[in-house]
Amino acid sequence: MTTYSRIVGTGSYLPPRRLTNADLAAELATRGIETSDEWIVERTGIRARHFAAPDVASSDLGLQACLRALEAANIGPADIDLIIVATSTPDMVFPSTACILQNKLAQTSDAARGILGCPAFDVQAVCSGFVYALTVADAMIKTGAARRALVVGAEVFSRILDFNDRTTCVLFGDGAGAVVLEASETPGILASDLHADGRHVGILCVPGNVSGGNVLGDPLLKMDGQAVFKLAVGVLESAARAALAKAGKTDADIDWLIPHQANIRIMQSTAKRMKLPLDKLVVTVDQHGNTSAASIPLALDAAVRSGKVQPGHTVMLEGVGGGFTWGAVLLTL
Repeated sequence: MTTYSRIVGTGSYLPPRRLTNADLAAELATRGIETSDEWIVERTGIRARHFAAPDVASSDLGLQACLRALEAANIGPADIDLIIVATSTPDMVFPSTACILQNKLAQTSDAARGILGCPAFDVQAVCSGFVYALTVADAMIKTGAARRALVVGAEVFSRILDFNDRTTCVLFGDGAGAVVLEASETPGILASDLHADGRHVGILCVPGNVSGGNVLGDPLLKMDGQAVFKLAVGVLESAARAALAKAGKTDADIDWLIPHQANIRIMQSTAKRMKLPLDKLVVTVDQHGNTSAASIPLALDAAVRSGKVQPGHTVMLEGVGGGFTWGAVLLTL
């Protein structure tokens, strides 16, 4: 009997502090940086984002998203035998945020301690991270290495923003999303397509590193927005079409397109290239900003809980991020 994997629960979490464009513009004005709600919305579609408190880490956001996903799947932490966290803002250099998250899940109850001992690791593919992590979890379930996985995207990008650069600091937010992926006799994940091209490392990066207790280079995010835009639209379409071809599907089979929530213009351009009406495009970037690896599971959970995405719907997930990385996953809920 062939083993497949299916998403059986989704969850997400946003830190309480919500900043509208007006709120952020007022804070930036104290630094002598001028921006406005109109300027941000016109270029990005973003109207608000959430920032985590200083003492809140990616694992804390991920914990809340996981608990909600587990509740939706009607299971507990002890039922999980694999944890993969996609993040570019880990709690520590090491150990992995996944291991830290595993311990926090184990502390939620005595019964939850059963989650200890299962494999747990991070995936770092920036904004494509969740697509990469979901593909890895799918492969492990199909080969029998796991039966039920937590796949998480969690970020605190506010920690690596340059608030003297209005072209980047207005774009990003913090948050987490998670899914429970479990073995199934019927197909859930239909196909995936992953890529990377290291020639484009410099167009979106945080070039700093730690050596001898000192930060070397620049620890804040740098982006060539025009270069990212030009690459993103083309590679998102190609990855989506490759996933469709692998699954023997066409554009017309897609009920919902859930892209990485980076910029409304990139998202709409991709939908148009896929010949999809914009009402099939799930949009949360207006309220969340770009939450990197968390954006796809955040948007998926919002769409599921709002009733847009329902069991039986075919969904295309796609992401593009620093590296340069990109990929797509086609699945049926």
